[in-house]
Amino acid sequence: MDNSPPILLAQDLKKSYGPVAAIKGINFSLQGAGVFAILGQNGAGKTSLIKCALGLEKVSSGNLQVIGHPPGSLQAKRQVGVILQDSDLPDLLTVREQITLFASYYPKPFSVQQTIDMCELQTFADKRYKKLSGGQKRRAQFALAIVGNPQLIFLDEPTTGLDIEARRNMWAIIRQFAEQGKTIVLTTHYLEEAENLADRIMIMNSGVIVANASPNDIKKQTTGSVIRCETQISVDVLQTISGVSSVVNAGRFSEIRSADVNQSLKEMLNLDPQLSDLTVAQPKLEDVFSALSQGDQA
Repeated sequence: MDNSPPILLAQDLKKSYGPVAAIKGINFSLQGAGVFAILGQNGAGKTSLIKCALGLEKVSSGNLQVIGHPPGSLQAKRQVGVILQDSDLPDLLTVREQITLFASYYPKPFSVQQTIDMCELQTFADKRYKKLSGGQKRRAQFALAIVGNPQLIFLDEPTTGLDIEARRNMWAIIRQFAEQGKTIVLTTHYLEEAENLADRIMIMNSGVIVANASPNDIKKQTTGSVIRCETQISVDVLQTISGVSSVVNAGRFSEIRSADVNQSLKEMLNLDPQLSDLTVAQPKLEDVFSALSQGDQA
């Protein structure tokens, strides 16, 4: 039996900034290796949660533990790596010098060259940080997050500014770390990223947790199918059709979620025989995220 403490434990955790409650008494326990994605719209509380876990912000009340230690303690810091959304580094040091410096902070780091090779930084490892492109800077920051061989890695929007190829390369490294027994806590606005990477997803909305499960189980929380089509039927009328639970305009298309797709389509075609470009699909994570983050858990 594994008696090791949870990687991340929150008990009735609250965080306020003056009168504004960013986190409203959440509870969760994260155990074992893998990728844990935290999703939410701006202001949902996900970045506040990570800053509290890193000891950069003090919790207002409740309990938060990082690998059994208080957030920000030396014991926790030695086992944690991080990329923050707004992080930056000294301009005049090269990437290799930055990695060498950060490696010195940890008891059992990867070698500098191993880190450069893992993150594919060979072509700019000896460039000064200020000379790097935005995407190269992000990749250098990722190298600093992993050089210490940490047990827990926080990645706050890690692929911002990366092209498609660089993003997919980083995905491969993240999955490799998870397979090596590491725990990665990821926040992202790219729902494709969460769906491709995450073993578990927690969705936050206005400081509370509205879902915490595997991607497949979260998809099951939103019933029915998604109808996508071009139609002259107004949103107000579409919302009155049998089985319809939500309607969203996406450019010239309407996206309709229905628990009774056959009946919905029958009524829609009666109202608009010219309805075109029709597709019907099971909900994607994007559909579920939209529904849950708006408080609709139908």
